[in-house]
Amino acid sequence: MNIKEAKVIVTGATGGIGYEIARALRKAGAQVVICGRDAGKLKNATGELDVFGIEADVSKQTDVIELFRFAIEQMGGINVLVNNAGIGVFGSLADTSAEDFQKAWEVNVKGLFLAGKEAAKHFIAQKHGNIINIGSTAALRGYANGSAYVASKFAVSGLTECWRAELRPHNVRVMQINPSEVITDFIAKAGMEIKNEDNKLKPEQIAHLAVSMLSMDDVGFIPDASVWATNPW
Repeated sequence: MNIKEAKVIVTGATGGIGYEIARALRKAGAQVVICGRDAGKLKNATGELDVFGIEADVSKQTDVIELFRFAIEQMGGINVLVNNAGIGVFGSLADTSAEDFQKAWEVNVKGLFLAGKEAAKHFIAQKHGNIINIGSTAALRGYANGSAYVASKFAVSGLTECWRAELRPHNVRVMQINPSEVITDFIAKAGMEIKNEDNKLKPEQIAHLAVSMLSMDDVGFIPDASVWATNPW
C-alpha cells in the first residue's frame, strides 16, 4: 500500500514498539491514532509523534468500540490496525498464579481479539484493510518460566491464522511480526534483567519491518516475519 494513504490505529503505543511504529508510519506520511491506558503518557506521546490519541484499555469492549469511532472520526476512515498492546508475565509453573495467567490473557489475547473483531467489520465492508499482530518469538516456541506469556502469544498466532483464512477473500492482509527480545520498558516492568543492551534489538528495527510489510503492493503480503538480533551475546 501507499503509506501516505494509510489511516492507522496502533494499540498500546505510548512507548516501546508501538510508539516507534507510530513514529515511523507518521514520518512516512500516514495518519495515525494511538491509544494507551495512561493519560499522562498518552498526552506526551501524541504531542511528540504528531498523532491523534485516545485513552483506551483494549481489554474492554466499550473502549475498543470508542477507539474505532474516534479514529474514523479523526482520519475519515481506517485501513490499518497494528495490534501491539501487550504485557509480560513470567515465572515458573509452580509460582504462576491463576490471576497472573488471566492478566496476560486479558490484554495479550482478549484485547487483540476485540480490536481485530472491530477492525474486521470495517475492512470487510470496504473490501480492503491490513492487520499486523505483534506476536513474539514466544509465539513460536516455549521456554522455562514462560507459561503465562507463551500461552498468550501462541494464542496470538492462532488468531492470526484464523483471521488470515477468513479475511483474505475480502482483500484484507493479516500479518504477524515476531520480535525476539527488544529493549523497552516492557523488559523492566516484567522484572527481567537487561544484559548486552548494545547488541539487543531496539523498537526501531520492529518499526522498520512493520512499515516494510505494509509498503508491499496490495497484490501480495508477508504473512509472518521474525526479527532476531544478529549477535545478542
